[in-house]
Amino acid sequence: MSLNESAFSTGDLVSCKVGEASTEGSFITSRDGMAVVKLGSGYNIGVREEDCSLLSSQAVTEPVEPVEVAQNVSLPRVTIVSTGGTIASRIDYRTGAVTSQFRATDILHAIPGLSSIAQFSAVQLCNILSENMTPAIWQQLARAIHDEIKGGATGIIVTHGTDTMAYSAAAVSFMVQTPVPIVFVGSQRSADRPSSDNLMNGLCAAKAATSDLGEVVVIMHAGTSDDSCAIHRGTRVRKMHTSRRDAFRSHGIPPLGTVTYPDLTVTLTPEAVTRGSRDLVLADNLEERCALISYYPGMDPAILSAYTGYKGIVLAGTGLGHVSSLFIKRLDDLMQDGTTVVMTSQCLNGRVCDRVYDTGRDLLSIGVIEGEDMLPEAALVKLMWVLGNTSSPERVREMLLADLVGEIDRRSLA
Repeated sequence: MSLNESAFSTGDLVSCKVGEASTEGSFITSRDGMAVVKLGSGYNIGVREEDCSLLSSQAVTEPVEPVEVAQNVSLPRVTIVSTGGTIASRIDYRTGAVTSQFRATDILHAIPGLSSIAQFSAVQLCNILSENMTPAIWQQLARAIHDEIKGGATGIIVTHGTDTMAYSAAAVSFMVQTPVPIVFVGSQRSADRPSSDNLMNGLCAAKAATSDLGEVVVIMHAGTSDDSCAIHRGTRVRKMHTSRRDAFRSHGIPPLGTVTYPDLTVTLTPEAVTRGSRDLVLADNLEERCALISYYPGMDPAILSAYTGYKGIVLAGTGLGHVSSLFIKRLDDLMQDGTTVVMTSQCLNGRVCDRVYDTGRDLLSIGVIEGEDMLPEAALVKLMWVLGNTSSPERVREMLLADLVGEIDRRSLA
């Protein structure tokens, strides 16, 4: 046999000796004389092929199509718009890979229990890693959501990779004025891991999509235990950990509520926008020539030359919203050429105030707009949206300083 040939076929049930113990699993493939075996727990292991023996031949040559799941037409209509991510994935035992699913039947199989909450349809918008998300795809997403709500969907779930989900949730918050819940949900850990969060997050998202909410939110684990998900406003949330299941946190305001598990009880705070409070409106224009720049000590002002011709810049400044004095002349040059500059803070809590120190007052004197307590990423998306919808400098300033969809809180948390 060559290095990658095997006596077993993909899907065979095998018994393998691991040290002094033995274990059973499904044979996936052979690599350099090692058998890759998927255990019942979902984990893959590598074992010397000579330490494995065939228990039964269950080789799979063609994908098995899932049986259609009967849906209750009396339940609320919820559309799942998929952009990628692992939240609605399933294991392909022919390859051992986790693949994203887009049909309603696939998703109902991937997340058992959904069919008792609502009747679902699915829209495949794209299948990308979230770092490949773009403003153009945000626009497509907003249009797809708008069309589904206009067509009768009483709730929307957006499955999304977690790394840039907060950006997308903020973008949709500005582009779609919604009378129904628009729920972004992801999964930190894939469906084939025992610690996966896809099941609980998916069920909690579905319940929230049928609740009294009437705004864009992100729903993810509230803590390390499988007992509740937090409901975060789409313009006030940030991913705070690379891998923890409770990676997402609200900033500047508390979460809008919780969905407990496994009873799936939705509790909303008085600050949550309720279903039917707003009419459906699509405003999907965006100005893509905008940038987010994080200032650091000693940063060369010449860097700003790379942004010549940009329509907008969000600065994530230090503390109350500061950059070095050397930056101010370069910023003034950009602004004289028509670039709108918004100042935010690298601090996660508190608000910008450029009236305390001389540098801040100098920034105000050249027309830099204070970003209040907006998160820098929410400010970037808002700037794109504002510049995409008006060219009047006075109106741009007015809209940026206004709280449009909960992105600014007039009272900062202590």
